[in-house]
Amino acid sequence: MIKAAVIGHPISHSKSPLIHNYWIAQHGLEGSYEAIDIPCETLVQDIAKLVEGGFAGFNVTIPHKEAVYELCDELGETAHQIGAVNTVQIKGGKLIGTNTDVFGFIHNIKSEESEFRFDSGAAVVLGAGGASRAVIHGLLQEGAPEVIICNRTASKAEVIKGSCIAPERVTIAPWDRRDEVLENAALLVNTTALGMKGQAPLEVDLSLLPQHGLVTDIIYTPLETDLLKAARARGNKTVTGIGMLLHQARPAFRAWFGVMPDVTPELRSKVLAA
Repeated sequence: MIKAAVIGHPISHSKSPLIHNYWIAQHGLEGSYEAIDIPCETLVQDIAKLVEGGFAGFNVTIPHKEAVYELCDELGETAHQIGAVNTVQIKGGKLIGTNTDVFGFIHNIKSEESEFRFDSGAAVVLGAGGASRAVIHGLLQEGAPEVIICNRTASKAEVIKGSCIAPERVTIAPWDRRDEVLENAALLVNTTALGMKGQAPLEVDLSLLPQHGLVTDIIYTPLETDLLKAARARGNKTVTGIGMLLHQARPAFRAWFGVMPDVTPELRSKVLAA
């Protein structure tokens, strides 16, 4: 039987077991997927237990993505460029780290708005945390002519710009200019926690955003954030964040179980209802 898991701290909120076990059942596979709470202070020892326990691999969530990156014996190109790992394969006792967040972000947009062209104009990214690294990498990979990062702490945005695949196409703008940089933007992405259930609201004025501009939020609790509601109300197309979660799981599942699964309406409904 193939065993996989997701590790983090805390981890009880994770929807990954629901997603992967749905696919295991759908494809009639002999396998299991569980959530394992691992605090930072026992990370090395507990990962060693997964290796000894015969696990095929594991997903990595907050707060371990950067730490696991350092522990891997081998790194995929995307993980190396982003500096964070969210998926690990265990082969011959070695940890092989990859990052599927880029795949998840890009395929979410492509599946929901298939006619959107990433090279059609500037993309504005709100936030410079771990998730924004994957988003910016994906945007540059897909040919965005300019990526504008707006973050409260400019130094964090500078670090991302310095390590990305095309720094010449990245511009950093002050947080208090987040409204005006939307002029002529083809895409607006919120990667901050602002607007999430239990968090402070995201305050942004969309009046300068062109009507053809696409708006997406990687938050999925709530599914339709105030940002997406405001964008939809003024006629902009929107993409919710739940698809990024679902699509990033697909290449991880293939790495362990040998099958590339699909995101079905049934799975989406199950995850949203959980």
